[in-house]
Parts: sequence; C-alpha cells; structure tokens
Amino acid sequence: MTWRTTLPQCCFLLVTCALTALEAVPIDIDKTKVKTTQPVDSAKIEPPDTGLYYDEYLKQVIDVLETDSHFREKLQKADIEEIKSGRLSKELDLVSHHVRTKLDELKRQEVARLRMLIKAKLDSFQDTGMDHHALLKQFDHLNHLNPDKFESTDLDMLIKAATSDLEHYDKARHEEFKKYEMMKEHERREYLKTLSEEKRKEEESKFAEMKKKHENHPKVNHPGSKDQLKEVWEEADGLDPNDFDPKTFFKLHDVNSDGFLDEQELEALFTKELEKVYDPKNEEDDMVEMEEERLRMREHVMNEVDTNKDRLVTLDEFLKATEKKEFLEPDSWETLDHQQFFTEEELKEYENLISVQESKLKKKADELQKQKEDLQRQHDQLEAQKLEYHQVVQQMEQKKLQQISPSAPGGESKI
Repeated sequence: MTWRTTLPQCCFLLVTCALTALEAVPIDIDKTKVKTTQPVDSAKIEPPDTGLYYDEYLKQVIDVLETDSHFREKLQKADIEEIKSGRLSKELDLVSHHVRTKLDELKRQEVARLRMLIKAKLDSFQDTGMDHHALLKQFDHLNHLNPDKFESTDLDMLIKAATSDLEHYDKARHEEFKKYEMMKEHERREYLKTLSEEKRKEEESKFAEMKKKHENHPKVNHPGSKDQLKEVWEEADGLDPNDFDPKTFFKLHDVNSDGFLDEQELEALFTKELEKVYDPKNEEDDMVEMEEERLRMREHVMNEVDTNKDRLVTLDEFLKATEKKEFLEPDSWETLDHQQFFTEEELKEYENLISVQESKLKKKADELQKQKEDLQRQHDQLEAQKLEYHQVVQQMEQKKLQQISPSAPGGESKI
C-alpha cells in the first residue's frame, strides 16, 4: 500500500499500519461466477478528496515526498507514535535537494493561494486595513513565518492539522446535515405561511403522504452483519449465498488490494441497502439524506470492527468481527426516517440565527443601495457639469464668430 492512498484517508497517523499490510489470502473460488467488473489499476487509483481546505496541497506534498527513497525507507520503519510526535518530520533535513526545492515551491504556491483567499474575504467586507500576515496565523497547516521554505516544522504542522481535522470530519458532517434538515423544515413552514387555509391543508396532507411513502420500504439489514454482507455477496458479486466466506469477501472488496478495507470501500458495501430506501426518481427521497445514511452506516461498522481506531479494517479485525454475536444476530437498523434530528427549541434557535443573518444582509444591502444612489447622484452631477461646460464652449465660439467683421471688397476678412 502506498503512502499516497493512505494519507488522504487517515493521514500520516495511519501510514505505518498501511505499510504493514497482511499477506494476501488466497481466494479459492471460481472467478467465472463473479459478475464482470472493470479491472482496477492500482497505479491509476486517485486518492479521495479528504474534504480539507488544503486537500490539494496535502496530496502534492505526498507526491513529492514519495519520490525520495530515504524518506520512504524511514517511513516504512516508523511507528505510529513516532509519526505523531513529529520525530519523522526531522528526517526531512536528509531528503535530496531536488525534493526540497519542489517542496519549497509548493509552499510558496500554497501561501499565495491563502493570501488570495484572505484578500477576497477582505474585499468582500471592504476592510483593507487588516494585516494579511496576521490573518495567515489562522491557517495551522503550514509555518507562515517562513513563507518561502518548506521545513520540518511545516511537515509536522501538516501532519498534526490533517490528523486533527480528519478526526473531527464526521462530527462536522453531522452538524452540517442537522443544519440542512432544519433549513428544510424552516423553508417548508415559511412556505405554508404564504398559503390560504385550504391550500395549507392540502400541502400538509401531501407532505404526510410523501413521508409515509418514503418510510414504506423493505427491511434494511444491519450494516456489517452477516445478512447484509451475504446480500452483497449474492446480488453484487453474483455468488452463491451458501458459499459465503468472510476471507474471500474481504479480498473481493479490497478493491486496491492493499490489505485493508478503507472508508470508501466500506461505504460501497451499503449501496444495496440504500437502494431499498432511496430512489433519485422519487420526489419523496432526498439524496442528501441518502449520503448521510451511508456515512452513519460506515461509522457504525468502523466503531464495531476497527479495534485500533486507525480508520482502516484489516483482515484480522474483519474476521474477528464475524465471530461476534452482533454479526450473526444483529439488532434491527433504525434508518434516518425514524430519527429526529433536532428539537423545536433547536429549530427556533436556528431560525433566530437566520433572522439575525438576514438582518445583517439587509443592512448591508441597504448600505450598498445607498452607495449606488450616491454614485448615481455623483454621476448625474458630473453629467450636468459636462453639459454646462459644453454650453460655455459653444457660447465662446459664437462670440468669436460675432467679432469677425463682414468680408472686405478685396475678399479679405477684417476683424
């Protein structure tokens, strides 16, 4: 497994685990029975978007560091604590000059990008008096004090920032989803206020009908349970459910053959379950909710199976999970349509926040309108002055003409 594929998923904290992958388990099965899929070229697999605002910078740094054989060797021998402590970052001093030059250039580009972001924000608020240098302090994935050189401090800060940010990624996603649901309900209630009593009752009835229709779906298997995996084995892999084998299943769904099931590979296992609940063609099915359901399924399986909490599932962890009672006799899975994401108090607080934001936006809009009117007034004044100037010029020209006497007998003019 390469560092490139590991880091965007679980940051540098998990690299060592990735490099100590278990030996491949032979698959004793007739591959002709497996549904035909496109072969996966591990060299062409692009690392997923981490969701970090410095995602591209992170990937580029990885690409460059991978080219240095010394650093790669040290990485393979490092343990998790060594990576977390920052001791590995000191090895940056021993990489080749060519690699250091490329890293310096990447940092300069990243600093320039951040400065552009800051400038855009300042311009949007018309506040040019703030210090760009001071604002760079809020970006904790690089050392802003030395914007031209990529040092061991920069690698250490990048490791710690990415590790921390990825650890809070799921929590942030849940908060965003909660806001999304509150906004949906807020907009629905605001719309109802615009309707007559009769129309409002019709709309409420339609809403209740759509909700009931959405909730009327086949049973969803508990994520990570034997029933759920056997369904994938049969319907997605096209294999006999009576031949279900955990080792074979693991190898089939370790798409990039790195010895782990990462978060993306796990989420792919839940597609069949999600299709029972969500259909993009149905008005009542929300695809944003479907992705949140997928996320929660993955989180649940990781909590149950990923014993060392490195956000990767090894074959050993996977097999141990299949021996648990929860795997054979799981509880029923409660889908999102049976959950309440917010209370009335939380919705009211959110609506108050929206009201405050709308007031600020209205105030800003009024200020901009006033500025527009002032500019228009200045423009009209300038146009009036311009017209007056032209009139004065014309009057002066007319006076000049009047001062010219009639032509003399010899054809000469006389002033």
